[in-house]
Amino acid sequence: MASLTLSSPPAAAKTPSYLASSSSNFFSSSLSFTTSHSHSRNSVFASIKCDLGNGNPSIPIINDRTLPKFLESARMEKSVSRTNNNTRLKLFSGTANPALSQEIAWYMGLDLGKIKIKRFADGEIYVQLEESVRGCDVYLVQPTCTPTNENLMELLIMVDACRRASAKKVTAVIPYFGYARADRKTQGRESIAAKLVANLITEAGADRVLACDLHSGQSMGYFDIPVDHVYCQPVILDYLASKSIAAEDLVVVSPDVGGVARARAFAKKLSDAPLAIVDKRRSGHNVAEVMNLIGDVKGKVAVMVDDMIDTAGTIVKGAALLHQEGAREVYACCTHAVFSPPAIERLSGGLLQEVIVTNTLPVAEKNYFPQLTILSVANLLGETIWRVHDDSSVSSIFL
Repeated sequence: MASLTLSSPPAAAKTPSYLASSSSNFFSSSLSFTTSHSHSRNSVFASIKCDLGNGNPSIPIINDRTLPKFLESARMEKSVSRTNNNTRLKLFSGTANPALSQEIAWYMGLDLGKIKIKRFADGEIYVQLEESVRGCDVYLVQPTCTPTNENLMELLIMVDACRRASAKKVTAVIPYFGYARADRKTQGRESIAAKLVANLITEAGADRVLACDLHSGQSMGYFDIPVDHVYCQPVILDYLASKSIAAEDLVVVSPDVGGVARARAFAKKLSDAPLAIVDKRRSGHNVAEVMNLIGDVKGKVAVMVDDMIDTAGTIVKGAALLHQEGAREVYACCTHAVFSPPAIERLSGGLLQEVIVTNTLPVAEKNYFPQLTILSVANLLGETIWRVHDDSSVSSIFL
């Protein structure tokens, strides 16, 4: 039996001096789960606590289209209309991450649209919308995660179904964009699969794409339709604020040279924390070899920042190097928890103080481990959808 406690938001705690991000005010509260399994912690941004006796993580429902007060900031009320034309906004979920879709719907005060998705015996996918979308602004939430090709095909068929049902606009909400790493040619006779997938989504009939933390910024240019790039930094930064780490003890670490721009932007939000870079050379796909460290981490709390953790070779070898160079603690932060084997064994090996990820991808309960913390991006995506629907500024969320 689950016990659910809804409480008013606590008084605002003093923000640590190292957190210099105005956008963090938007995500200032946290929701924590306590389960009979002590091996994981889930955090999303609402002042709700849920104690579960069955050990299965769950998000309590916010009923009656009522939003918590701390989600109703003056900035949102000025720029976004939450009551007008709601009947013209439809939110549908694919099968890849229905939990995230439901959280987004709860935040927005909407019900998920009724849709039938099934697979035939030969693997073909069948999609039928069970309610009218004629003239509606439709949002389809579907990350293209494992199984990547099935989830991608499901998204394409959902887009086609909406287009044939006379939807006014169709937006593909893709929290995790698969094939994003295949964004350029590094050797002869390679494909650029990210461009191919962008073409498929466009040709299926999508009018807009909303994606979280793309592997590289140039992927937006592969689409011939508008792309809203949602940065999940505010969610992770707000959680780090609860750690109350002294500014002088922090150092932000890029696990490879390619992620320097991302790490630099993250460090700037932490009152221009110093930056370190792990020099890494790959001998093959999903195989990383750490060579050297650029920067000083001795006696520091190192925060490694990346867009995703796949097999965790990069993160774990980087953490080992940081400890060798004298780092006091090492945190790993990423948006997309891909967690391909043997990621769990590597991440739970004791080198990392905490692994902080978001729920852009579903994390199976069997993949929980003591250091894992999962943050929800539902409020962030829900607010972005509202602003796109209302033709309001999206970039102002991150200012």
